[in-house]
Formats: sequence, structure tokens, C-alpha cells
Amino acid sequence: MNDFEVPEGIDVLRVFCGPDGRHGNALGVVRDGRRYPGNESRQALARKLGFSETVFVDDPERGTVDIRTPGLRLPFAGHPLVGAAWLLDLEVLELPVGDVTARQDGEFTWITARPEWAPPRALERYASVAEVEALTEPPPGEGWLYVWAWEDEAAGRVRARAFPRRDDCVDEDEATGAAAMLLSAELGRALNITQGRGSQILTAPAPDGTMEIGGRVLLVVAS
Repeated sequence: MNDFEVPEGIDVLRVFCGPDGRHGNALGVVRDGRRYPGNESRQALARKLGFSETVFVDDPERGTVDIRTPGLRLPFAGHPLVGAAWLLDLEVLELPVGDVTARQDGEFTWITARPEWAPPRALERYASVAEVEALTEPPPGEGWLYVWAWEDEAAGRVRARAFPRRDDCVDEDEATGAAAMLLSAELGRALNITQGRGSQILTAPAPDGTMEIGGRVLLVVAS
């Protein structure tokens, strides 16, 4: 998290924390989106916060939310929706692409969405976990890249890292629900993913083509 004081009215969460409660991807949640009414003000705040995503809640009862990276608006993203569902105790979140349902299961918060809602990501399999962990910078190239390797194929355990490779302040994304969903859909099976420094993302495909994404959420700063 950045070292400036978080503005009033913004909660900061860590989403997809590891089993020990550490790591997870930082998320800003603006509970009252009316405080930032225009595109420019929302992007300015998202850039200032510097998190991979910030969520603006436009209607807390209907679950209408607006997701921003430091540089653009996203139609769908996994870790912001898991975090918002947990924080606001919502069962439905309204997005431009469609409604996302949510549920709580012990320490995990789950959302259900469609893989085709996720922005495109290049999924690149590496030969070993060691190769994934050895990366010291984003691999060369353009466009969003998700690198992964089997940690235990029989058990569905994956080691992954994510590199947006876009012109903003996020060099590596700590935990990426949308990419996890795309990988799970491509492989056609449930996955237990360790991403970044030690974040954990769970996936579970459903027969109707939807996908559940689950993880732990912790509150870091309360508004």
C-alpha cells in the first residue's frame, strides 16, 4: 500500500490472502461513488491510490459498481468483486457485462461469473515452478501476460504470476481473479492457485459454463 494518507470514505482491503492471512491484492473501495461523479475524478483517484484496481460503489443496495485501474475502466475484474461482495455483504453485483452473484463459505468469499466477461489475457505455461518464481521483471512483449506452471497437476495446484505490461504504475499484479478464471476455463478443471508473493485464488467451473472464484479478504483501512 502506498505511503500517503488514504482519503476519507475509502476502505482498503487485501483480497485473495494466503492461508496465513498474508499477501493478497490491495483494493480501494469508495463506498459512496457520488463523491467522485465523473470519469476524470475517478481515474485521478485510482492513479493516486496506485492499487491494481479501485471500486466505486454507485448503488450499495443493487450492488452497482464501477471498477478502475490507474489507467482505465474495466467491465469485469475478479479481486475487486470478491472484495466488494465481502465488504458490503452483497449477494449480487451489477456490472455492464451482467450480474455477478456472491456467497460466503467460512473464510472464503466466492463470486460466480462467466469467463467470457474477463478481458483477454495471454496465458503462458512454464515448465516449472522455479522458472515462474525466477522472474525478476515482466517478460518482454506487449499486452497482459499470465505465466503459470503446475505445482501439483493431480491436485490442481498452480503457481502463477501476472504482468499487466501497460503504461501505469502496476508492474506485477499480486492476485488476479479474471486471469485465474480464464486459466481454469481453458484447463476445464478447478484450481488452487498461488500467485505473486503468496496469494491464494480458488476456482470451480460449473456445468452451465459459469465459474466460481474464491478467496480470503481482510480489511486494512476502514473508512
